[in-house]
Amino acid sequence: MAEYGRFGWRTAVTMAVVAIGVVVGMIVIGNASDSDSRPHPRPTSSGAPSMATLVFATWGSDEELGAYQKIVDAYNERSTVVDVRVVGYSDPETMMNAIDSGQIDPDVFLLRQDDLAATMAAERNQPLQDLMDARGVHVSDSFLREGINAFSAADDLQCMPYTASPMVMYYNKDLIDFDRMARRGQPVPNEDHSSFSLDAFRAAAQYASRPGTHAKGVEIAPTLSGLAPFVYSGSGHLFDDDTQPTSLALGNATDAIRDTLEVLRDPKITLSSEQLERKSALEWFEAGKLGMIAGYRDLTPVLRGTPGLHFDVLPMPSLGSSATIGQMTGVCLAKGPRDRVAQAADFLVDLIGDKAVNLVTKTGATVPANLDVAFHGFLKQVPPAHPRVFTVAQRSIVPPPIDVDWAKLQSNVRAGIEALFTEPVLDDLSSALTDIDDQSRVVLDPSYQPSESPSGSPSGSTDSSAGGSSSRSDAPSDD
Repeated sequence: MAEYGRFGWRTAVTMAVVAIGVVVGMIVIGNASDSDSRPHPRPTSSGAPSMATLVFATWGSDEELGAYQKIVDAYNERSTVVDVRVVGYSDPETMMNAIDSGQIDPDVFLLRQDDLAATMAAERNQPLQDLMDARGVHVSDSFLREGINAFSAADDLQCMPYTASPMVMYYNKDLIDFDRMARRGQPVPNEDHSSFSLDAFRAAAQYASRPGTHAKGVEIAPTLSGLAPFVYSGSGHLFDDDTQPTSLALGNATDAIRDTLEVLRDPKITLSSEQLERKSALEWFEAGKLGMIAGYRDLTPVLRGTPGLHFDVLPMPSLGSSATIGQMTGVCLAKGPRDRVAQAADFLVDLIGDKAVNLVTKTGATVPANLDVAFHGFLKQVPPAHPRVFTVAQRSIVPPPIDVDWAKLQSNVRAGIEALFTEPVLDDLSSALTDIDDQSRVVLDPSYQPSESPSGSPSGSTDSSAGGSSSRSDAPSDD
């Protein structure tokens, strides 16, 4: 009792306060424990504090962007190191503008082959060969060779080839019946649609343009892109040099271009200017009033959604060899700290794998550069009835030289190319093509000094040997 008495009333009060504090603390801890035991949603815009956040920039339709999100969600569920965020855009131009302006600084990004030179010049990407080798990715065995070549420069693989969509010829099966044409002894493509001669192309366009159909046979855009597959097939070269061009080489392809224009300038089988003012070539095709139109794989889902349209595909017409141009994309890594680049490379390996590529390919708008997917799952997608045309035509893609600003070049020679298709008469095709070649040097040859008194422009040239009256000067019925 004596010892207890020494505590006094102050000690008793202190002990009571401590006891109350302990009780309150236990209640708080208990509530916090209950809160932490509830499930937390995984962050969608940033990783957990202990995880790095990687940004993947891409573009595409809603379906394609949805496929990319599924790929990223699955990767994030497995990853204990990084959290990937998708930033999607409707088109590549918008995405590149966002990157150029600093609105976004992606770690991984989709890239058109046309934009590779500018990306490298800005030192925006990280070369990949060593990173892929270290992760056991056998690039040369598993991916389209033409895609690898398109994204290789400076003795290294700059980006992983992702898609390679060749320009092909879409045709309306109700307007063009190749079986009936064959019975009549007309030239037709071979049975598996792997070959399509210029003669068969002309015959098909004429067949679709019969008066009873009130339709026209074919429309090819009067652009350098529209003409390029015919030039490559007939002469082998679009430029004076395949790696460091200083000029177009259309003047050396006069015969091939003349043969091509005999079809593409024929007013009986091509749309008139008046028709093209009312509707685009695609709209005429969707309406069942145009037999053939050139396009890439992204046109397939559009046509699948057109009621009553029955279509299939063929390779671009051949003037001696198989050749076409293509829309090619790659996936690139941004430069950065070593650990961050390694993390981005790990995600890249997942992105280019069979399972992930299959998800994007199922949208129907792309042709994968991953060969396993291209020759297996992709071939199950119909219509068209001959999807192998896309994978076979991939081998015939001729990409432009890396340093060529394709958009600027097309703009610079647009008037001359249009004149080849639209002038009522072409008197001297060779001179017209030489003038276009000279005009291309303004873009391709830094040392070129244009003459102050240039010769007559292509638009002022005429040539009856190249097909007579232009298809765009007539206005046939579009009923």
